[in-house]
Order: sequence, then structure tokens, then C-alpha cells
Amino acid sequence: MCRNIKPLFNFSPPATEDEIRGAALQFVRKISGSQQPSRSNQAAFNRAVDEVAASARTLLESLVTSAEPRDREIQAQRARAKAAKRFSREAVR
Repeated sequence: MCRNIKPLFNFSPPATEDEIRGAALQFVRKISGSQQPSRSNQAAFNRAVDEVAASARTLLESLVTSAEPRDREIQAQRARAKAAKRFSREAVR
């Protein structure tokens, strides 16, 4: 699951609240071992997602770099090309 968490720092435009929350949700799912918590654990699960998202947001706002921001579209194109190569029929043979 955690391999789905993408870097969120130093992008143009910056990471959205939905991206931060999605990464937090993936992290909590991974460490809890639960894709969907039971009703009795739902409150604790949601609280953990909120706290991880808040920590991630604080981290992203605190980091500094002299590097140029990466373009989201270029990164997405690279990821699609890498996936196409990885999952192509040629790679299977």
C-alpha cells in the first residue's frame, strides 16, 4: 500500500489538502493493517488520519529548498511511461 504514497514536496502547484489526506490515509491503513477499520475502531482510525495529515502539512510547510519546483504534469508523464514499460507485454517475456 505505501508504494502508492507519492512525494508531495516541491511541486508546482503545491500539494492539495486531498493529496495530503490521501497520503495520510494510506499510511494509517498500512500501519494498522486494515483497509477499512471495524466500527469500534473507526474513531481511532479517523483521528490517526487527521493527526498524520496535520503532521504532514506542518512538515511540507516547514521544508525549504533551493531547487526549482517540479512540474506535476511532467512527473505524471514520466510515471505513466514507466508504468507502461513495466506492464507492457514485452517486459513479461
